Amino acid sequence: MSRRRHSDDSDAGQPHKRRRTSEPSEIEERLESLICRVGEKSNSSLESNLEGLAGVLEADLPNYKSKILRILCTVARLLPEKLTVYTTLVGLLNARNYNFGGEFVEAMIRQLKECLKVNMYNEAVHLVRFLSDLVNCHVIAAPSMVAMFENFVSVTQEEDVPQVRCDWYMFAFLSSLPWVGKELYEKKDAEMDRLLSQTESYLKRRQKIHVPMLQVWTADKPHPQEEYLDCLWSQIQKLKKDRWQERHILRPYLAFDSVLCEALQHNLPPFTPPPHTEDSVYPMPRVIFRMFDYTDDPEGPVMPGSHSVERFVIEENLHCIIKSHWKERKTCAAQLLSYPGNNKIPLNYHIVEVIFAELFQLPSPPHIEVMYTTLLIELCKLQPGSLPQVLAQATEMLYMRLDTMNTTCVDRFINWFSHHLSNFQFRWSWEDWSDCLTQDLEKPKPKFVREVLEKCMRLSYHQRIIDIVPASFSVLSPANPVCIYKYGDESNRSLPGYTVALCLTIAIKNKASNDEIFSILKDVPNPNQDDDDGEGFTFNPLKIEVFVQTLLHLAAKSFSHSFSALAKFHEVFKTLAESDEGKLHVLRVVYDVWKNHPQMIAVLVDKMIRTQIVDCAAVANWIFSSELAHDFTRFYIWEILHSTIRKMNKHVLKIHKELEETKARLARQHKRRDSDDDDDDDDRSTDREDGPLEEQIERLQEKVESAQSEQKNLFLVIFQRFIMLLTEHLVRCETGGIDVFTPWYKSCIERLQQIFLQHHQIIQQYMVTLENLLFTAELDHHILAVFQQFCALQA
Repeated sequence: MSRRRHSDDSDAGQPHKRRRTSEPSEIEERLESLICRVGEKSNSSLESNLEGLAGVLEADLPNYKSKILRILCTVARLLPEKLTVYTTLVGLLNARNYNFGGEFVEAMIRQLKECLKVNMYNEAVHLVRFLSDLVNCHVIAAPSMVAMFENFVSVTQEEDVPQVRCDWYMFAFLSSLPWVGKELYEKKDAEMDRLLSQTESYLKRRQKIHVPMLQVWTADKPHPQEEYLDCLWSQIQKLKKDRWQERHILRPYLAFDSVLCEALQHNLPPFTPPPHTEDSVYPMPRVIFRMFDYTDDPEGPVMPGSHSVERFVIEENLHCIIKSHWKERKTCAAQLLSYPGNNKIPLNYHIVEVIFAELFQLPSPPHIEVMYTTLLIELCKLQPGSLPQVLAQATEMLYMRLDTMNTTCVDRFINWFSHHLSNFQFRWSWEDWSDCLTQDLEKPKPKFVREVLEKCMRLSYHQRIIDIVPASFSVLSPANPVCIYKYGDESNRSLPGYTVALCLTIAIKNKASNDEIFSILKDVPNPNQDDDDGEGFTFNPLKIEVFVQTLLHLAAKSFSHSFSALAKFHEVFKTLAESDEGKLHVLRVVYDVWKNHPQMIAVLVDKMIRTQIVDCAAVANWIFSSELAHDFTRFYIWEILHSTIRKMNKHVLKIHKELEETKARLARQHKRRDSDDDDDDDDRSTDREDGPLEEQIERLQEKVESAQSEQKNLFLVIFQRFIMLLTEHLVRCETGGIDVFTPWYKSCIERLQQIFLQHHQIIQQYMVTLENLLFTAELDHHILAVFQQFCALQA
């Protein structure tokens, strides 16, 4: 700060107050803008821009060194797609100011340690890669970089640490080699050979039980679905075989070789990987998504092979561009299409493959799903002559491979495709997919088409969807989403409760009160009254049926009408659905009334959970009940279940947050008391204040325990029902000599995987309970394998 003040005071000898306060911030903003924008399209060459910027920064170093250091460290972490541009800039500054180069290296190591400490492992990879490329710019000495990588590889020798920890350090090392492998090998070939030998030894002994759970396709044809470290290792081996020559990384520092080779180099400060702690959360393993190869674009430039390092570099950079710009779809699309070297590669194919790789990534995509839809639409607008054709080709490929596609990925494919079609007047060559019409409706292709049309209807209306698909597809077209009211037909007057339903209809239309409704429902006979169970009197299924059928029928006009009806007669619902059986029966009736309108069912169930008419466990039991067996593999059923689980999780988090905030308030009060402990009166008043807070904390702790117990119970119910259904199927197939792997079995076992993956952070809290109560050694190996794959994800 003293240097800056000195500089300001002596500025042209005129201490204008306004200039003194505004000029530094203006200069800092200008420096930030210059650094962030270097490497973008410009009339001048990249080399002259870098040289000019290095001159500007060198002149500003005396006054703005800390700001320049901070900006450069930030872009190294957050703009990895311009990695070599910034390493060249740092190299030029180091050649001009050796001390600044040393300070930058130290700042980068500090930032790397901080990232690892707070579990920012993706950013840490970019920092390691940046440091390694500084070797090419003669900023860091090659031997000290090799020493750092030796420390990384030594993590694989640690005992009692998760495999994912070793994996990350191995990935950080291997993924830097496309940039720096040649330089390190020239300087330290024996040490590098030893490191690669240790790497191979580790990769051979590591467990890969988790792989099937993360694969988009179960089949390895036409493209193998490789585990990410195995794939990267094959790419590095090929790079080594090619004498570390790669042809795709932009290397602007080569133009400044005569300047940079004269610069003094720095040794990295000693770096020891921070030890593993209970709070360490490492990135999950991945499977590399492959969709295209060189045969898919015979006319354009050749696509690099799956084991060429160029494929890795291109994909890494495209992923980085998406990560940097995903909130601005127009910018993101423009940046992807202006990727350097786009005339040497089939860029559209790479972009589409990378976007689908992110969309289908398991357990979850890096960004919200709708972003990928909007990004692809934007890309189609910017490249109307070429990108839509590549996208159509990709869609056709995905459709052809549906038989072996993971169910979770099929869900995302349905969501993306229906949303995409809605932006292009639902135009598609449906006749090309007529092969699905001759298949069993439970097979993946007809199921996919049916679900897509169902989703399209949500984004349009029924008649529009009927009009856009050929008549031959009528078997897969969505049903007319009308309410089925069984008391509305004269022919059903013999049904029990028919007359009560008529009375109820008139009463509701005349704005009857809750008491009047209860009075009318009193006349409904109870089919359970002969049961021995004393609770039979409280649960009257017919009463629920008459009331819920009639109310939903009268409120069938829109979602809003239905919500108003639930709100107005909330007390009636709560009374009728007091018991667990009552809650289950309310859900059964909702299904009976709206079975032709899945979206209405999903929305009503959601509202009923929010208003506590039904609870989460009731929804789970209803989904696995025999009444829903016909729709068990339908998309909307799992939409409801996942939404229910998320609501339960949010409820627990909300109460937990309240508890933590109240504890923090109490701690602040204690702190104030400690600072004012001379004042006795103040002490007594603080004691009085403590009382209510301590009581509140006690109440909240009870609520948290109760909510967590409810949450655990929900997962136990879900997994128990899965195990029962799958076990019944396996026994039935075994005794009947039938093949186990039916379309239903594939769907069910992959839905079980989906529950584990989508809610993995919560489920991990209850692993011991699940292992002891449900996923025991006696369980059939088909089902147990899913649990073991899940355990291996963070092992």
